[in-house]
Amino acid sequence: MVEASKDLGKWRPWIQLLCGLLCMAMIANLQYGWTLFVDPIDQKYHWGRPAIQIAFTLFVLTETWLVPVEAWFVDRYGPRIVVMFGAVLIAGAWTLNSFATSLPMLYAGAIIAGIGSGAVYGTCVGNALKWFPYRRGLAAGITAAGFGAGAALTVQPIAKMIATSGYEQAFLYFGLGQGLVVLALSFFLASPKVKLPAPKKASRHLQTKVDTTPGQMLKTPVFYLMYLMFVMVASGGLIAAAQIGPIAHDFGVADTPVKLLGITMGALTFAISLDRIFDGVGRPVFGWVSDTIGRENTMFIAFSIAAVALCTLVFKGNTPLIFVLFSALFFGVFGEIYSLFPATSGDTFGSKFAATNNGLLYTAKGTAALLVPLASIVSAHYGWYAVFAISVVLNAIAALLALFVLKPLRRRFIEQGAVERPAAVETVPVERLA
Repeated sequence: MVEASKDLGKWRPWIQLLCGLLCMAMIANLQYGWTLFVDPIDQKYHWGRPAIQIAFTLFVLTETWLVPVEAWFVDRYGPRIVVMFGAVLIAGAWTLNSFATSLPMLYAGAIIAGIGSGAVYGTCVGNALKWFPYRRGLAAGITAAGFGAGAALTVQPIAKMIATSGYEQAFLYFGLGQGLVVLALSFFLASPKVKLPAPKKASRHLQTKVDTTPGQMLKTPVFYLMYLMFVMVASGGLIAAAQIGPIAHDFGVADTPVKLLGITMGALTFAISLDRIFDGVGRPVFGWVSDTIGRENTMFIAFSIAAVALCTLVFKGNTPLIFVLFSALFFGVFGEIYSLFPATSGDTFGSKFAATNNGLLYTAKGTAALLVPLASIVSAHYGWYAVFAISVVLNAIAALLALFVLKPLRRRFIEQGAVERPAAVETVPVERLA
């Protein structure tokens, strides 16, 4: 019995990671499945796409900017109660959408969904950082992969139900189902109660030995540099995700058949399918790479590849095969921000307040989302080439900042913190600095 208990304890971090991954997969449709409902809603009520899409903007804003508040409750009361709260809101949001007969009701559903999704997202990523203090990149990447690719399994069933039973039934049944699954998984979530043993082989990348409170973090230049870099990189990815359809149509490749690996699809459909796969796979892969070669080194590689992919789309995006392959490549290196930045936050500011600290950093996604509408204005005046050119420059600058500014700045912060801050706040042992 003692051996069995030890074995269970050995696997407990992985059980926590699996529960977080499944929870993230259940909330993925709130963002990635939304596009399936826009036209059916418009066909029934004729509110217009722009008015309906305001709901999506409200979702993204509440899903990101309220995460610090929700994460504070996680750090104080544990992950279980917060995810339970999120599960109820998830189910309630899509249930409300199924009965919405006015735009205010639809907007209310989006806000509720955003709060619930943020509660689950922030909790699961923060919990992964706490359970895997020495493999934060991989843990955050696996968890974020659930959100990046989780909708892949249910998008087709949702589309089928919308076609056969109406979008109202899809909202109702999938909303309740997703909420119930998250509620059930919440009972298995817990924060680590003991110090986690350090690995036999010390990591070579920078990692703090003390914990920084959210208030202390907000006074540090390193936080604002990471926030700026997050916004710079996220804005390009969110623009591409929101506008890939119009971009493909404007390039004249949307419906052009593309054959790849024995599969033939329209370029836009093929691109979206590969984008989801590459986005999901890229998160844990780059997280693992960052655990091996360091966060900033991995950022430099990923952001540079993103700049190259976008630059290729600028000049060759009107070639269907190039459009499919390089949009997929871009999303493969874009999704890693949702593993690299949480891992870097945990390494820099410690485990104790990891959920809250990462939640504050995650609000950069909401800030970046506000820049997305500007892409339509720029494209209307100067074309999509100008939008891509701006994104190329932002990714290139972020890559240089990671290697030549963030890396030395983080090193100084961690070394100074080990001397200046009291050892009493230390909660888990960490590797020595390289």
